[in-house]
Amino acid sequence: MSAPARQTQAFGKSAPYCERQAAEAEEARLDQEAARLAALDRIDMLDTPREETFDRIARLARKLFDAPIALVSFIDAHRQWYKSSDGFGQSEAARDQTFCRYVVEDGNSLIVPDATKDARFHANPSVVGAAHIRAYMGVPLKTPEGYSVGTLCVIDTKPRNFDREQLGLLDDLAQLTMDELELRMLAAKDTLTGAMSRRAFKDEGRRATALALRKHDDLSCIVLDLDEFNAINEQHGHVAGDAVLTAVSNICRAKIRSTDAFGRLGGKKFAVLLPASAIGDAIDIAEELRAAIGDQPVKFGEGNVTVTASAGVSALDQATRDFDTLLQNADTALRQAKEAGRNRVFPVQPGPVERKSAHRRVLKGGQIVFNAGAARIDCTVRSLSDEGAGIDVSSTAGLPRRFDLVIKADRLEKRCRVVAMTERHIDVEFEPSAE
Repeated sequence: MSAPARQTQAFGKSAPYCERQAAEAEEARLDQEAARLAALDRIDMLDTPREETFDRIARLARKLFDAPIALVSFIDAHRQWYKSSDGFGQSEAARDQTFCRYVVEDGNSLIVPDATKDARFHANPSVVGAAHIRAYMGVPLKTPEGYSVGTLCVIDTKPRNFDREQLGLLDDLAQLTMDELELRMLAAKDTLTGAMSRRAFKDEGRRATALALRKHDDLSCIVLDLDEFNAINEQHGHVAGDAVLTAVSNICRAKIRSTDAFGRLGGKKFAVLLPASAIGDAIDIAEELRAAIGDQPVKFGEGNVTVTASAGVSALDQATRDFDTLLQNADTALRQAKEAGRNRVFPVQPGPVERKSAHRRVLKGGQIVFNAGAARIDCTVRSLSDEGAGIDVSSTAGLPRRFDLVIKADRLEKRCRVVAMTERHIDVEFEPSAE
């Protein structure tokens, strides 16, 4: 056989082999990303209120490196969400437009001295636009299992060279951030207020919901949020803010029964779980808590401050059969109370009684596909059932009312019909497959 023939045969054998290798590599990447998102879900930090603990870390990073911007962020399937944003006005950014995606995807630190000279970033909207990003230093926030769930980064609007010593200091701050998260996951009580921790409250909520469903008992939930709390911190300082949070916790725990569960969901938001209580009873208790909070000025030092609270109330019913939905419904009612003027209690509006399979809470990467496959938008699937899904996107502007949802890690592709839509969230029903 001639040399050209041997070369042709070798090439013919290698093409399928290379394709198989590429397919295996993509499958491994999808599995790794699914495991990373599961680790992020266990931390349970996405879309939680801002907290002084993480704001302090961002402020320290900004001052330590004399940089105008510092961010503590977590990255899901479609966005980078800022738990703390010091010097930067946005709350999130599309994942594919961020510097930090490279840190999370590679699992390694990244230094960019001048973004205008870096092929990955020179056309980035944050570089060519008003943000005017030039220099970047970011390190991964890694779980003990090694999953990069987010980043701690500092950003400058002029080119500069960060050195290895500075990178090491930033990595130390990142480790402190993860230590705080690990302690929270282990802690059963919030250290400031004495309320149940967010994780402990959710664990108790799921246990209580399963018990109530098994026994056909009532179960209600109150989500309570302090009104205009940031103004207290700004006018009187964080010492006063901490005093208010502690006082509110004490008031609530004194008013509820020993069988009720009281937890701090984060920031200035609390929740009460009320076993064997119908929604009417829960509304009465929420009103009692709201009145008690407003009637008791909180003393700190030589001063005092008055605070009010808004609350949302929900209960198990034929359309609400799991704790995550119960809590989400109460939170929705809380937002309505805030929008109606604050210092009031709103119950959730009753939903349809048609029984459908319950959505389970998930955190999965997906794609919205339309225009015969020509348009693809990354999304994060937050809830899923046999009949539909809840999907987060950076923006719903321009999305059609019907599209395909693809979850590659699950080998799932479903034709969807939009049933509800907000600025960044879509609820869909799956359409029957064509026979």
